[in-house]
This record gives sequence, C-alpha cells and structure tokens, in this order.
Amino acid sequence: MNTDVETTKDHTTRDLLDRRAEDDRPGLLFEGRIWTWAEVVAECRVRAHLMLSLHEEGKPFHVGVMLENDPEYIFAIGGAAYAGATVVGINLTRRGEELVRDITYTDCEILVTSGELESLFSGVEPGVEERKILRIETPQYAAQLDRHRNAPRPDIAAAGDPATALLLLFTSGSTGDPKAVICTTGRLYRTAEFRHMGLGGNDVSYNSMPLFHGNGIFACWANPLYTGGAFALARKFSASGFVPDLMRYKVTYFNYVGRSLSYILAQPEKNQENRTNLESCFGTEASDLDLAEFHRRFGIWPTENYGASEGGLTLRRTPETPQGSLGLPPEGMDAAVVNPETMEECPPAVLDDSGRILNAGEAIGELANLSGAPLFEGYYKNPEAVAERIRGNAFLTGDLGYRDAEGFFYFAGRTSDRLRVDSENFSAAPVERVLSRYPGALLAAVYPVPDARTGDQVMATLQVPDPGSFDPAAFTAFLEAQPDLGTKWAPRFLSVVKDVPVTATQKINKPRLRRDAWLVNENVYHRPGRALHFEKLDERAVQTLEAMFQENGRAHLLPLRPAETPIKETV
Repeated sequence: MNTDVETTKDHTTRDLLDRRAEDDRPGLLFEGRIWTWAEVVAECRVRAHLMLSLHEEGKPFHVGVMLENDPEYIFAIGGAAYAGATVVGINLTRRGEELVRDITYTDCEILVTSGELESLFSGVEPGVEERKILRIETPQYAAQLDRHRNAPRPDIAAAGDPATALLLLFTSGSTGDPKAVICTTGRLYRTAEFRHMGLGGNDVSYNSMPLFHGNGIFACWANPLYTGGAFALARKFSASGFVPDLMRYKVTYFNYVGRSLSYILAQPEKNQENRTNLESCFGTEASDLDLAEFHRRFGIWPTENYGASEGGLTLRRTPETPQGSLGLPPEGMDAAVVNPETMEECPPAVLDDSGRILNAGEAIGELANLSGAPLFEGYYKNPEAVAERIRGNAFLTGDLGYRDAEGFFYFAGRTSDRLRVDSENFSAAPVERVLSRYPGALLAAVYPVPDARTGDQVMATLQVPDPGSFDPAAFTAFLEAQPDLGTKWAPRFLSVVKDVPVTATQKINKPRLRRDAWLVNENVYHRPGRALHFEKLDERAVQTLEAMFQENGRAHLLPLRPAETPIKETV
C-alpha cells in the first residue's frame, strides 16, 4: 500500500481518496461501527455513481446535504469529489422559507436528507424534484445504492480539475441573506497537505461540530484523509458525551468552535479527564478563562486561531500572545487593519490598564490580508458580495479589529448586520423579518452585542406605540409560534422603544444601538437562562452581567455607561 502523497498544485480531493482506496486501517468511526479507509472510498464511489445517474446535463451539479453528522455526509462529499459535483452544506438551524431559500438559491439539483429532518421545511416545498430527494436509512435509498455497488471507479474530467467547486458552505455577510462560500476540490487538497497541527497516521481525530460548517471538514477530516489516521464522528455535539467519546475512540485530537469548551467545562469534573489520549485540540473563540481551565482539567492547552471561512486571512495565537488577542498572521501573510473606504492602514491602538481601547475611532478598522485576494474563491451567484471582500489584491474579512503597539491583532466586533452566536453565523435581516411580524410592532432592528464569554448575543429593538404596555409573555408565545425562527435567533436582550434612533439620512442608527446596548432604555428585557423566558433587566441584573464580563476578561467589550462618553451620531 502506498500512502505517500505528492505535493502539487494540480491535485484534487479525488487524489486523496484514491490513495486511501486500498488502505485497510480504520478510517471512519461512528456510533460503534468502523469503516476502513478502503470501505470509505468504496462508499464514496457508489454515491458518485448515484449522483451521476440523477444529474441532468445543463443543470448545476449541486447536491444539497441536509443531515446531522452522519457517515452519509462524508460519503456524499467523497462522492461529489469523484463525480465532479458540488456538495451544498444545508444549515440545520434554518427553518421554513429561509431553509428553502438556501436550497433554491444554490440551485440544488439533488437533496440528501432524512424523513425526520424534512419537518424543518414547516410545510414549505423544498424545490427539488421528488425523485431526486434521497432519504437515507430507507429501503429505497439502500436499493438505489445497491444498483451501483459493482460499478468501476468514476472517471470524470471535472473531478480531476482542482478549480471544480467541491463545497458550498454558508456564511453570513454584512447584509441580507447568508452567502455560500465556494470551496474548490483543490482547496481541500491543499488544506489536507498542510498537515494541520502536525497530526499523523496514528492519530484519532474527533469531530462533533456540524459538517455544514467548514470547521469540521477543514480542521478535522482533511488531515486523516491525507495521513490515513482515523476520523471519529459524533452525530452532534454533546457536552455530557464528550469525555465518554474521548475514551471510547481513544481520541488524540479534536476541534471546536465558540462556546463548546465552556459547555464541556460546565459538566461535573470527571476522573477520566486526565486519563484520555488527548495530545492536542484546535478551535476558535474560547475565552482565556476557559482555555486555562481546560488545561487544568485535561492537561493540554487548546490551540486557537482566527480564520475567515472564505480562506483569505488567518491569525494564530503564540506563547507570547497577550490575553484577549487573536495573535499574529503566519509568516508571509500580509495581515493588516485598514479603513475599508481608503484602504489605508489604521494606527496602533492605545490601551489603558484594563485593555480598553482609548483611540477606537482611528485604530479600529477592518481585518484584511493585503495580498489575500487569490486565496478567496468567491461566493456563489453573488458578485456584489465578492466585491465587498476584494480591493485589488487585498482581501477584506468584514470583521472589525485593531492592532496593539507590538503588532498583535484584536477582534473588535462585526458590522451592524453580522452576528455570531454559539459559533453560528447569520445576518440580522432574516431575524428582523420574523420579529417584524409581532402584533403592534412598527419596526424591528436586530444587532449583535458582546457575550460575556465569547462571540455575540442577539439584541433586538422593537418600536411600538406604547412601550409601557409591552407583554414579555405574549412576545415569548409569539416567538415559539414562528416556524422559521432559527435556533440561535431568539433575542437575548430586547429593548422596547417608542422611537428608534435614526441618522441624519433617516437610516436606523445601528452603531448607536450597539453602543447603547442594554444600558440606556428603561424598557429592556433579557433572557437570564437558556429558556425562552424574558425578564426586566434591572440594575442588579446589569451588575451581575458586568461581573461575568470581568471574570472572563472581556470587560473592555462592555457598553459604556451613559455618563462615561457622549454619543456621536453617524450618517
């Protein structure tokens, strides 16, 4: 068996799979079952033939995958790599018309799903021909696969072209509906050959992050695909099931995003935590407090970085990275903080003893890679959004940041219509459409405010005729009845006002709403726990919230009290 992989810019994901075709080592571990790499590749080739049998010439060869983490997800990606098709990762937090919009916008010709998950459509037709909807775990699907069991390896020209789109993965832009990031089959190959975290053929990589996000594919599956190590897959993230899975699969590496570590650390401490095989883990957006606590309990330090889903910018923490910083770019990457209007670099930030930035107006700009445009492969059917990201040879992330005097980068928030809650990216517009249906609401504005631990929380402002008569119980009932309310969309904070602040050009002044957050208006409600239950946010609750920010080293992100700073209007 030859496990060597040559380094060449012309290789594709199909080449990686071919090199695993006779590999009898464990390749995929899932819920008590083991597939060797040879069996994984064989299943991928069968799916490729099924896809090809359903594809009609002249249509985009797009295969929507609307599944929880399942071996079928991996087989679909591998099948697309052989068929020259594109897998569209369907976000399971979407509902109803918003979900159908994602499927139809990306021109999904084929849909792989399950009967159970079809309930997410909430009665709306998915927009895919019935004969091209593949429902896994049904006798009909098994029969379709069996018809292709003895077919030879597909030989499709597009599968050998590194520029062929292998994945469309949804992210969110500064406005409007989610965008689909194009990821070519060549990009997945290049990511795999990078040998992420130095992992090798003896490692067991564990993923419980949803495969409709790039993190699980690029930060976890790509490496064992290259090295022949094992890939252990969890159907979904479970904080209580995390340690048992580590022990069951003898995991040496795992990936995470956002609040995952905090959920794990909220579990009662177990004796097995210091007896796992863990050697490394990698993720984004964990707080410094959680990083230190994970090291205490599990004996390893998580490796953090900042990476744009579009592939245009990476920032990595080093041992010298200050608390709260994103770190530095890898050698040779021309990272910068720029004014997106002029493309001039912003001056270094001046920080006080608590880390709060004193010259925010001039130091905060957009995180960018001044030579990163070639790394960005585009958005599907969205040239306007592509233009927002590209300035000549530069790539703009759409995220705000600043640099300190030593050159370390810091995250400073997102544009007014971008939110990231529990590692889920989405934009404000679809949430506003849902909230605007509330009886009596004249207007709804949605925007991110900082979370006390990591990422964002959803805050909304409702304009109503009489804020004093607002009924939080009725609002809760309204939210519970909305079939297309995404799982992360319910506001954590809600400000009820008679007049929404506007700019001189009569636009909603979202910078002011974000700056004021929960401090200015007396009619502010919050959800103190995970349940959909709103309570009035009084001074005692604000003090408790501020203490949580302080504890997690994020006090510099707190909104300033009204007396601390004047509000500068924007146009």
